[in-house]
Amino acid sequence: MKRIIRNLCPPIIWKLLSSILGSLKGVKADSLETVTRGDDPDNQQLDLYWDPEYANLLDEWGKDHVWNEVQLALADKEGKVLDIACGSGPTIKILEKYPKLDLYGFDISDLLITKAIEKGITQSKIQVNDATKTNYENNEFDYSYSIGSLEHFTLEGIDQFIRESARYTKKVSYHMIPVSRSNENEGWMTTVQSFFNNSESWWKEKFAKHYSQVYSIPSKWEDKWSVGRWYVCIK
Repeated sequence: MKRIIRNLCPPIIWKLLSSILGSLKGVKADSLETVTRGDDPDNQQLDLYWDPEYANLLDEWGKDHVWNEVQLALADKEGKVLDIACGSGPTIKILEKYPKLDLYGFDISDLLITKAIEKGITQSKIQVNDATKTNYENNEFDYSYSIGSLEHFTLEGIDQFIRESARYTKKVSYHMIPVSRSNENEGWMTTVQSFFNNSESWWKEKFAKHYSQVYSIPSKWEDKWSVGRWYVCIK
């Protein structure tokens, strides 16, 4: 299997996959299958966010699906917008073409924030921060969004993340999350990175604790285990 995958991949992609997979505890570089499952993670896998090669991968993965979709959500909006777990800021750069959006962002990785500043994102508008406990004011942002981040948190962290988003968001918060293809609660699993792979309703209940209205909309993103869903959370 390793030989087949390697033959199909360009050398640079194979090197990147091998490096990422090999750097994870318990993950073999010659395996692209699910590694572990469990009901609840003991902790998050954060080391990847300080891996320069993984940072380069994050700069590319949302093309042709979620980066287009977030534009559809925000293109006609006006006001202050927060990119939650913004990485190196590729989505912020895309949204800069909409003049009525005042864009901010944060990420837990100082490496990714440094890369965002190097891209030209205003330093005063981007910072290192923890999504479960931020320093923003109540209702400071008109809108907020996260893309492919929330599912990597612990159960406690998921609730804290959503509660925080509801605290500093005045109008609507958008969250793109993978849900299981089976639409069953498959729990905590590890592929390239650990994440919750649960049902659409499981996630909707999490958001409904903190928002008055929650809508689920399909995303074009998908992989072997999951399909993408946008959760539109209205205060």
